[in-house]
Amino acid sequence: MTGFGHNSEDEAEGRIEALAEMMARLPGLGPRSARRAVLHMLQRRDLLMTPLADAMHDVAAAARECVQCGNLSTAETCAICREERRANGEICVVEDVASLWAMERAGAFRGRYHVLGGLLSALDNVGPDDLRIPRLRGRIADEGVREVILALPATVDGQTTAHYVADAVEGSATVSTLAQGVPVGGELDYLDDGTIGAALRARRSL
Repeated sequence: MTGFGHNSEDEAEGRIEALAEMMARLPGLGPRSARRAVLHMLQRRDLLMTPLADAMHDVAAAARECVQCGNLSTAETCAICREERRANGEICVVEDVASLWAMERAGAFRGRYHVLGGLLSALDNVGPDDLRIPRLRGRIADEGVREVILALPATVDGQTTAHYVADAVEGSATVSTLAQGVPVGGELDYLDDGTIGAALRARRSL
């Protein structure tokens, strides 16, 4: 009986450690902070852990990519794409959904978005065919887009992608890029709302 009890305890500890290791993969969480988070949830499992597990299960089952822009939604097209007032001839091109949400949080852009799904990177073996660039060209024609605003990171990969996209849509729409306020190496998700708004208002032709 004693041996069985030890086996059960070891199995439980192994599961807890496995959960901590999975959480440590999340942005901003290292091994120590992940273990603290797991311990905190275990101590409040009825208030935190069980509701969180239920919510994660529901989101995993319901969330999908918007077929139009690539945003996350629970419907085939997201609320931004469904809002007719945002069909104003402007599309803001972003790297990922986190960048889209950062732009929305700033409240400075009232057009529609296009999520590329990454950046061109020879190091990571990401080429043009891995991004939603052909879909962007189609949207420019289908939605009567006049201006494409490139809100991509001020990194080597970000600027390489920006120039590639600009060349790909040349002649179809005016292309501009975020201006002052975005530091070299900066990602939208980490910038404050005022900086994003200023960079959008001061955008310049590429």
